[in-house]
Amino acid sequence: MASLLLLSLASCGQSTKNKKDIMDKEHKYTNELIKETSPYLLQHAHNPVNWYPWGEEALSKAKEQNKLILISVGYAACHWCHVMEHESFENEQVANIMNDNFICIKVDREERPDIDQIYMNAVQLISGRGGWPLNCFALPDGRPIYGGTYFPAENWMQLLNRVVDIYEDNRKELEKQAQELTDGIQATELVELNAEKSDFLSLDLDRTFTNFEKYIDREEGGNKGAPKFPMPVGYEFLLHYYYFMQEEKALDALELTLIKMAYGGIYDQVGGGFARYSTDAMWKVPHFEKMLYDNGQLVSLYASAYQLTKNPIYKKVVEETLGFIERELTSKEGGFYSSLDADSEGVEGKFYVWKEDEIKALLGKDADLMMDYYNVSGAGFWEHGVNILLKNETDESFAKRNKLSVKELEEKVMNAKELLLKEREKRIRPGLDDKILTSWNGLMLVGYVKAYNVFGDKSYLKAALKNADFICSKLMDKDYRLSRNYKNSKASINGFLDDYAFIIQGFISLYQATFDSDWLKKAEGLLDYANKHFYDKKSGMYYYTSDIDPALIARKMEVSDNVIPSSNSEMAKNLFLMGRYTYNEKYIEMSKTMVNNVKESAISGASYYGNWAVLMSWLSGETYDVSIVGKDCEKIRKQINEHYLPNVFLSGGINEGDNPLLEGKLVEGETIIYVCQDKTCKLPVSKVDQMLEQISR
Repeated sequence: MASLLLLSLASCGQSTKNKKDIMDKEHKYTNELIKETSPYLLQHAHNPVNWYPWGEEALSKAKEQNKLILISVGYAACHWCHVMEHESFENEQVANIMNDNFICIKVDREERPDIDQIYMNAVQLISGRGGWPLNCFALPDGRPIYGGTYFPAENWMQLLNRVVDIYEDNRKELEKQAQELTDGIQATELVELNAEKSDFLSLDLDRTFTNFEKYIDREEGGNKGAPKFPMPVGYEFLLHYYYFMQEEKALDALELTLIKMAYGGIYDQVGGGFARYSTDAMWKVPHFEKMLYDNGQLVSLYASAYQLTKNPIYKKVVEETLGFIERELTSKEGGFYSSLDADSEGVEGKFYVWKEDEIKALLGKDADLMMDYYNVSGAGFWEHGVNILLKNETDESFAKRNKLSVKELEEKVMNAKELLLKEREKRIRPGLDDKILTSWNGLMLVGYVKAYNVFGDKSYLKAALKNADFICSKLMDKDYRLSRNYKNSKASINGFLDDYAFIIQGFISLYQATFDSDWLKKAEGLLDYANKHFYDKKSGMYYYTSDIDPALIARKMEVSDNVIPSSNSEMAKNLFLMGRYTYNEKYIEMSKTMVNNVKESAISGASYYGNWAVLMSWLSGETYDVSIVGKDCEKIRKQINEHYLPNVFLSGGINEGDNPLLEGKLVEGETIIYVCQDKTCKLPVSKVDQMLEQISR
């Protein structure tokens, strides 16, 4: 086995020749992926590799034929997945080796994160690193034996042949390796119950920030080094920490990051929206794919930052990003699509970059000014004579340097963007992954609601409500079971914990924005379903997969936060909020148990436990239930939302309805604000400034 482990890591690709299954006369090969709806799987449907989707058919064939399984995982916007497909999975010589010796399974990691979790764990245990494309070899029963990421074709063929030789000559050693890996996977991120008392102190937040601060890049924002990934939930913690502890260093780090990202190439300066990450330490050169989950969270973050600072740059970012979402990632039904590819015409970033002569021809007399503004042929110069548009100074500074008023500059920039966007629309577009994923829609739903709360634009609320109605009608059953995906009027995969976590979050946020208690009832229905089918009473945590799903080799728990918050941290927050809104102390105790289980990891892990740290700030700081009752409740809600108040949980209505938080609070002919803690309310007031004074004491 040691000789196998010395081989460099590789990755795997596409479908193989099967004359009996040729379904499309325009293609030489067609495999079982042709029946799928995932754009990523369909990209491989005409490979010469005999790909199968994950399912009983492929798994049974592996056992019946006693063949190794090759599990290849990727996603539609993944550049190196495309490279490996072209180099290896479209290569008949490579495909013949794969088809003769393996049952080859293609997995869209966004549709089946449960499968990706397991085999990514295996590769990380083997090599200490992971990524996509992910390629993992497994015994016929699904237990992994070896894996890697991207492999050039020649290395890939060598690895395929080496794995086959070891399987034929040394199965006992492979059995041992498989069991060791499986044991390691089953132990990863499983959390044990912490029976100690759950105390949360401001000191815990200080310790968390101290550990977070070690990794902050004080020159360019974000974490030190490259590549740089936006970590929205970590930045949300910085906002919360500043609010609760008044630590200026936290706000400085956050603002530096937000400005650098908004000025950088990671932000689409022409069309709005953020790319997945920057390949360098200065946010200049993005990996050009644009993901729904990033943009949903960043809309929320920039809106919150505007709420606190009133920096107009943050407002512009929100407006432009939501313009991008509406224009390019929204279905007619109100669902949000998953992503845009990094590549167009087989070239990464081609859709987004500009040559100097293109800009001169388009912008005429303003070309030189705009090329200076966007650093064309300066800091924005990239490679092959093209530029990534980016900024490196404020509009105020640039306008002064060019003897313009800020208003004159803004008009010229707006005109330039319109012309560039119109011209860009003529180009061949990056591929659209138009599957709709429930969890990512939840993140985008929250982004729209947050933007509505902060900026008051009713079109944002309209989009949010349309999306929520779409989720209820297309992705949620009457018993509150969610589906994971939606494409071509079909939802085919049972929901995972993150689907419940982020939709519950979305429905709670809709209640807070509308005071329509139906959204709170739907959120509680989803919470009850998750408690029935995902909750582990022994640990007090949630499994990622439902108890009605077919068992994999491990049932995992998702705990640490990354570019997306973990489903357990979001469920812990949901429990806390639902406990407050429904007077259900059991929910709050469940939430505290979950945080207590990971508390020390959260403190030491800092930025990779940002969502847990946000909840710790609620548990260790002063929080308030603020109820607004009366005919002007909507007017007062809007006034309150002019302020950044992460420790205030709003409820309200024209009348009391059936919300326990509003019971007995209606005063005929008046609109009253109640500030309450631990079910005890302060003197009722009628003005927002009076309420603000009560929560500042």
